[in-house]
Amino acid sequence: RAVEHNGKIIIPSFAVGRAQQLLYTLFQITKTNCIPALPIFVDSPLSLQATEVFKRHPECFNKSFYDVVMSANNPFSMKNITYIQSVEESKAINDFKKPCIIISASGMAEAGRIRHHIKNNIEDDRNTILIVGWCAPHTLGAQLASGHKEVNIFGEPYKVRANIETIDAFSGHADKNELRTWAEQVTGSLRGIFVIHGEEEPALTFAQTLRGLYPKANVLVPQFAESVEL
Repeated sequence: RAVEHNGKIIIPSFAVGRAQQLLYTLFQITKTNCIPALPIFVDSPLSLQATEVFKRHPECFNKSFYDVVMSANNPFSMKNITYIQSVEESKAINDFKKPCIIISASGMAEAGRIRHHIKNNIEDDRNTILIVGWCAPHTLGAQLASGHKEVNIFGEPYKVRANIETIDAFSGHADKNELRTWAEQVTGSLRGIFVIHGEEEPALTFAQTLRGLYPKANVLVPQFAESVEL
């Protein structure tokens, strides 16, 4: 779509871990000709620093990733990647008139340079904003993912004319089914289970699921500032 419409793909991304995972994925699907080798701008100083750590320590990863990183053409040094550092370089991306991918922090689009890229591209229907991670309620990323037709950026209203897409596969968290499967493997007599991560409604629902699995356990969804003696 970006190629056909001469548009940009704007990806809000966490700087540590998620940005590097995206680059690795783009490397893989470009190498297999699933997508053309579009110019990729990584516009986040922290992402650049984190990527350097990945590049310097390939021994920390499994063999398949190690072999890829140690090759001459590795995911973080593709010729079509440009790492942006200065504010001037970041602003210059606005003048780039060809299809491209912009990866920038923050992942929930609440701060950082990503808000400028969204602001500059959200009202152009040739562009795509791709949400690749969970966004907390009321954040700009969550508003876009939930289909808001107008959003406020820097206190100003903007019409959402860009194409909004979401990919859930990059999440680092287990979903309810995976958590239930894990819980079913726990042996012994569980006396207490705390559901401590997630939004309120899903957390309460999952707690009910756990009570069915462990009727003798005290399953608790802690309230803010609540303390429990173990």
